[in-house]
Amino acid sequence: MFATQRGYGEWKDGWEFPGGKIETGETPEAALKREIQEELDTEISVKERIDTIEYDYPNFHLSMDCFWCEIVSGKLELKEHEAARWLTKESLDSVDWLSADKALIEKIRLML
Repeated sequence: MFATQRGYGEWKDGWEFPGGKIETGETPEAALKREIQEELDTEISVKERIDTIEYDYPNFHLSMDCFWCEIVSGKLELKEHEAARWLTKESLDSVDWLSADKALIEKIRLML
């Protein structure tokens, strides 16, 4: 699994699965493909939905649609993140995950 470390904002240095906001008229899958292209200069294929995570941060509510993906082309070039790592099931706890992503980690563990 590919994890990225935020390079900006309130949660700078926290680790997350890459993705971003859905724009008006986009499906979650289309938004994910666009965000990965913008943030990592990589084309992906979106596969099965893992889950939708609902999480209340102090200043907003996050609804995060999460999918398994595969790389179609590109080199995962970091354009907005400080760092990135490929993680295995055994190494999922080796980074300091953002709170919403921690909920997803538990679901992934049960699937693998």
